[in-house]
Amino acid sequence: MPIEIRELHIRVAVNTLPKEQSAGGAPDSLPTQPKPARQTNNTDAIVAECVEQVLEILRNKAER
Repeated sequence: MPIEIRELHIRVAVNTLPKEQSAGGAPDSLPTQPKPARQTNNTDAIVAECVEQVLEILRNKAER
């Protein structure tokens, strides 16, 4: 009997520090440079894609 997966929940942590920095690094050793514009645009694109996917899931649930 085949199994059908209808939803898959994936959780991801973004922008976390590596273990050697977070465990032994001092707070003043963290980089203080501002984000480049390219990274901000990439973040906006990721957020927009996530919003679209969430809206699609909500539409699919409303159809059921």
